[in-house]
Amino acid sequence: MNTLVIGGGGQGIGHAISRAFAVAGAAVAIADIDPERARDAVHELTKAGARAIPLVGDVRSRQDVDGFVAHAAAEFGTLDTLVTVVGGQVAFVPAVRLHEMSDDDWDLVYEMNLRYVARAARAAIRTFLAQGNGGSIVSVGSITGAMGAPMQAGYGAAKAGLGSLAKTVAAEYAGDGIRMNVVACGAIATSVANSAEDAEGAAEIPMGRFGVPGDAAAAAVYLASPLSSYVTGQSLVVDGGVTIRGPFPN
Repeated sequence: MNTLVIGGGGQGIGHAISRAFAVAGAAVAIADIDPERARDAVHELTKAGARAIPLVGDVRSRQDVDGFVAHAAAEFGTLDTLVTVVGGQVAFVPAVRLHEMSDDDWDLVYEMNLRYVARAARAAIRTFLAQGNGGSIVSVGSITGAMGAPMQAGYGAAKAGLGSLAKTVAAEYAGDGIRMNVVACGAIATSVANSAEDAEGAAEIPMGRFGVPGDAAAAAVYLASPLSSYVTGQSLVVDGGVTIRGPFPN
């Protein structure tokens, strides 16, 4: 399972996904904007016996995104799986109400959460079609895309668009053996998101804890693997039960 992970550097969900795919036996190309982070992640995987290569570039660049796919396919001989991880709002722009959000900030959030995914998906699909063996695309999304997103309107809209993109890819390319699914994450404790020590916030989650990056990684491996060969165009919700919680306290 030769895999390209965009945003699989040295921390957070991307790092966990890169490790999980390597443990599952995949060769992994790790694309990141930070050269040192990409090299360190690759070093960790190769030291553990996996095959991995670093790729450096900016997801806002069409040339770089196309290059990620081309280089991974050339290095491994084939490309079987694309995983897109990069995303978020508070890591890039302030969390404000919609009327306070500038056009530039909206555009950046859209670029970092949806536009690059479409670019990467197009490049991967072209590669999959040329290879003739199908392929799988897995994108890390958010439950925010299925509900209102106060203070994060741009993020919520982009993640909603990600779910629609997956459905469209699924409908257009199912006959070619190409699948696309989304891991719709709830609160995942990372260095740039929720802190695992935030007990008050965790109390609002039915399972009583924030998710960890490994929770998202396990879902991504499942959606990329033959175990989910009859699953496409879906959002697998990984949220500790938040979206099924009733509106009234027990």
